[in-house]
Amino acid sequence: MQEDFLHHIWKFQKFSKVALKTEEEEAIEIVHQGSHNLHSGPDFFSAQIRIGDQLWVGNVEIHLKSSDWYAHHHEIDKAYDNVILHVVWEHDVEVFRKDNTVIPTLVLKHRVDNFALAKYNTLFSNKRQWIACEEDFPEVDDFLLENWMERLYFERLENKSNVILELLKTSKNDWEAVFFQMLAKNVGLKNNGEAFFSMAQSFDFSVLRKIQKNQIQVESLFFGQAGLLETAIEDPYVNQLKKEYGFLKNKFKLQNNQVAPVQFFRLRPVNFPTIRLAQLASVYSANEQLFSKIISVKTKEEIYALFDVSASNFWDTHFHFSSVSAPRKKRLTKAFIDLMIINTIVPLLFCYGKHTGKENPETLITLMTSIKKEENTIVSRYNTLNPVAENALHSQALIELKTNYCDKKKCLQCAVGSHLIRK
Repeated sequence: MQEDFLHHIWKFQKFSKVALKTEEEEAIEIVHQGSHNLHSGPDFFSAQIRIGDQLWVGNVEIHLKSSDWYAHHHEIDKAYDNVILHVVWEHDVEVFRKDNTVIPTLVLKHRVDNFALAKYNTLFSNKRQWIACEEDFPEVDDFLLENWMERLYFERLENKSNVILELLKTSKNDWEAVFFQMLAKNVGLKNNGEAFFSMAQSFDFSVLRKIQKNQIQVESLFFGQAGLLETAIEDPYVNQLKKEYGFLKNKFKLQNNQVAPVQFFRLRPVNFPTIRLAQLASVYSANEQLFSKIISVKTKEEIYALFDVSASNFWDTHFHFSSVSAPRKKRLTKAFIDLMIINTIVPLLFCYGKHTGKENPETLITLMTSIKKEENTIVSRYNTLNPVAENALHSQALIELKTNYCDKKKCLQCAVGSHLIRK
């Protein structure tokens, strides 16, 4: 038994109210159960409970055992002074207020709806299944899932906002700088994301602003800070990069000793850090004030136009500085731009909207639902149970569902789990 289950039972009043009495034999009438508090403090705020002839307005605290009141040290916490009812599964000790009056106690052990209790036990006993509701998930109502996935997606954006807001503080509210750092991280993908992020943080964004119109200098800055110019290769392009980087390093007092090393191992050539950094340089050489342009877009086609770039000509016949390959333009594909929309552009737009009071969730939903769903193990497993993921909003929502609800057994805080217990 988890305390969350009792929160659920109280919130949805899934228990018998026939001859409802406190342990002191006073009649109870629940006028309003209160508002569920998911933060610190009493579990339900502003409840209205008639006990005997007196209507009380205050807070409700819920525990598995009455003695948990003392185990959690509520008796010395002022936040609990206004508790008017103590709801428990088992009553094992009296709980007193500071004036030594007894806090009324309601015991639920023999009042809980049998179906809800059985469903709860089923959910939390399925330890071997991929998700607790694996058997029931295929039958969950489409409307419920669609609404829950939209909520999950915005929860995911809220979680991503924390990182962005921290970067905003350190950059003195420079949205362009924050966008560059987050974009660099996501261009690096899983293998080189942290390396690219550390590269982007290794110099002040004002340096990039000053050289942005000179693509060879932008490339030399990125390659040099990433440690990729420490090579003995003799090539006109490489030599020019080294020369430009030496100039920039001296002029702007650049350091890269804190930049994480990039990785080539087990990467497809199109994802080599050399190619992705060259493409990132092309994006910034083609777009001054890139984030200012991003905040005005409404469709993915507008974003595709901003990112319609290729790596510079040297990379047409190279994936690495040291070897020649068959001629091929290293253009940013729409599929790769979609990843940037999912992981960088929409989270930044969401955070910017909240920060400036210019929220526009409809645009974000339009963008995400216009992109194909991501292909990964989590999305595939959910779709095997119930084909619910049709677009990128759905796939992101399912990742949030699995990692922050299913894996953590937060079934009672999940719309699906809550529905299954209540139905």
